[in-house]
Amino acid sequence: MKSLLEKVAIITGGASGIGKATALLFAEEGAKVSIIDINDAAGMKVVNEITAKGDRAIYIHCDVTNADQCQKAVEETVKTFGGIDILFNNAGIIRRADILETTEEEWDRLMAINVKSIFLMSKFVIPIMEQAGKGAIINTASGWGLKGGQKAVAYCASKGAVVNMTRAMAIDHGPKNIRVNSICPGDTDTPMLRNEAHQLGQDENEFLIDAASRPLGRYAEPIEIARVALFLASDAASYVTGAAYVVDGGGLA
Repeated sequence: MKSLLEKVAIITGGASGIGKATALLFAEEGAKVSIIDINDAAGMKVVNEITAKGDRAIYIHCDVTNADQCQKAVEETVKTFGGIDILFNNAGIIRRADILETTEEEWDRLMAINVKSIFLMSKFVIPIMEQAGKGAIINTASGWGLKGGQKAVAYCASKGAVVNMTRAMAIDHGPKNIRVNSICPGDTDTPMLRNEAHQLGQDENEFLIDAASRPLGRYAEPIEIARVALFLASDAASYVTGAAYVVDGGGLA
């Protein structure tokens, strides 16, 4: 039995990395998937991968920091699939810099994409879930939302906000049978991880070796984070809300 059969999922940042892996996995598990991103070519490629297998997916170009675009993306998803059962707020960016090196514009952009997008997408999706009497929201945080990290002050601040915002949402919307959880990945093999090396002026291979320095001796593959998102989206997690799931190969330990 497919665990998300006939459920509808919106995934922001769904064109690459963890979002792409989750979109493919959710579709395999029976969900109808709405992929939200600004990378149109990559987003359509994911849709084509899904539909080629006979599953259902659409791509919607959406700047998740823009309220009008978020609202339209939600409306288009409902128009196409009839509702929304799962929201995976996954869009995010990183800036590897301390306070002195971070510009005000970089701070604002990072906070808008990493935090404001969750506020906006949730604001438009939750009324639909309330009407249905159920829903699951998953927010991508980070291990650095639970502890500090070097040269990542804006990112750490944003992911700490995501963790506690998730808890507050779980409290507010639990009475309507809407579960809200966050995932705190460690280093994962995505384009964003490799971009960190370039931001820091480090050799990419050396950076990846350092990223693997944790008890399991490697960094994660996107599918390993996607599997945790699947659990949290499914009925297997029916009594799980307000949690921050650390998926980091033992890095925080």
